[in-house]
Amino acid sequence: MTRLRHATTEWLPALAILVLGLVGWELAVKAFGIQKFLLPKPSEILTAFWDQRDILWPAGWYTFTEAFWGFVIGVSFGIGAAVVLARFRALGSALMPYFIAASAIPIIAFAPIANAWFGIEKSSKIFIAALLCFFPVLVNTLRGLTSVKPQQVELMRSYAARDFTVFKRVRIPTSLPYVFASLKVASVLAMIGAIVGEYFGGSQQQLGIQIKNSAALFQFETAWAAILVACILGVGFYLAVSLAEILTMRRYPSAERARR
Repeated sequence: MTRLRHATTEWLPALAILVLGLVGWELAVKAFGIQKFLLPKPSEILTAFWDQRDILWPAGWYTFTEAFWGFVIGVSFGIGAAVVLARFRALGSALMPYFIAASAIPIIAFAPIANAWFGIEKSSKIFIAALLCFFPVLVNTLRGLTSVKPQQVELMRSYAARDFTVFKRVRIPTSLPYVFASLKVASVLAMIGAIVGEYFGGSQQQLGIQIKNSAALFQFETAWAAILVACILGVGFYLAVSLAEILTMRRYPSAERARR
């Protein structure tokens, strides 16, 4: 009950701002006569959200699966690469400039190329989402694995601990706060990457296509409703990662102390 009250207290300010923002939005559109193509009323967006639910939610789920698998692939390669670079520092110094250069590519410019490589269906969107997730996970995980205090390693060596034991008992717990921070960022970037990739072609079931087509047909309230679906799924994904962080930190209390 204490935790529930604490969580409720934390969320109340955010909910209050949400309600005030929606009311202010509605009133501002009416007061200033803002055209629908610039900014529809929240009430119109919610109406379209409900009326088009049979179209928007399947499209949202389709896009979410692209984002999810891109997240899984990008995170897996990011963590794997960080482990290798943490073990072989010279290799990390040689490859890091190329990772930085790859992450600096504007994703909106790379999306058509990804379509040419992997086709216009799911594979290209998964690749784009994975590419967006890879670099932040790599950098944060590498930072966590290499931020171990030398005294901790020396203590483990004094007990004749092998490299694997040091990695398991010291480096992994120390890196967990960094890893989960990057996973939260990646969960949001995955949805962004999937939707941006869909703007350059794909199945009509995709959420990005729904947004693009609705805007082209001047159905702006439907386009905003589709954006709302993407936001809900993105927030849900973020909260799932946060829950995984809480459960993992209970298992590794040393990681929690290191974060503090």
